Amino acid sequence: LRVPCGLVRRYSTTSSPLPHRPLQQLRVLDMSRVLAGPWCSQLFGDLGAEVIKIEHPDKGDETRHWGPPFYDDHGEQRSAYFSCANRNKKSVAVDISTSKGQSIITDLAGKCDVMIENFKVGALSKYNLGYEQLSSRYPGLVYCSITGFGQNGPMASLPGYDFAIQAMGGLMSITGPPDQPYKCGVAIVDIMTALYAGFGIMSALHDRTKSGKGRHIDM
Repeated sequence: LRVPCGLVRRYSTTSSPLPHRPLQQLRVLDMSRVLAGPWCSQLFGDLGAEVIKIEHPDKGDETRHWGPPFYDDHGEQRSAYFSCANRNKKSVAVDISTSKGQSIITDLAGKCDVMIENFKVGALSKYNLGYEQLSSRYPGLVYCSITGFGQNGPMASLPGYDFAIQAMGGLMSITGPPDQPYKCGVAIVDIMTALYAGFGIMSALHDRTKSGKGRHIDM
């Protein structure tokens, strides 16, 4: 893949290669941040897919600054949180608020099998990067949207956070005393969302071998 002019390669983490990586023929465009989306795309990277992570030009994924714990990487302080959710990716910076940035993402989407995003509902459509806009150009694209409450319905416009879903779903009520519920020690909702998203993407890719068409996965 030729990196378009103006696209800045930033940082990548790499784990030890597996002897056989079954998804080496796949390319994933990762437009997500924090945990659920990045964990999903990381699974694809672990299994051999080429994962291109898009980040904000100035601050990148905000988890780059989350810690402790931090670790030293050749004199630079790195976030363990970020690295544990973003290994085996190529990280690049694009300003999608500009026409040039939108053009870069559109071109990259045409070279990818899968796109993963976790923007609020409708946010990417404002930049001509929504499912309807990209699928009209690339009908084989599998487009996965990860949100708190889905693409439609009375709560679709609300942001979603792991601990909020733990509370609303009742999970906190079984991890603490009745009068003082606790959230899980890890962001289990985000991790499970990533796993379900990955399974949905693989199902859509399998279906594409027969139909030739991609899907919009509403996670």
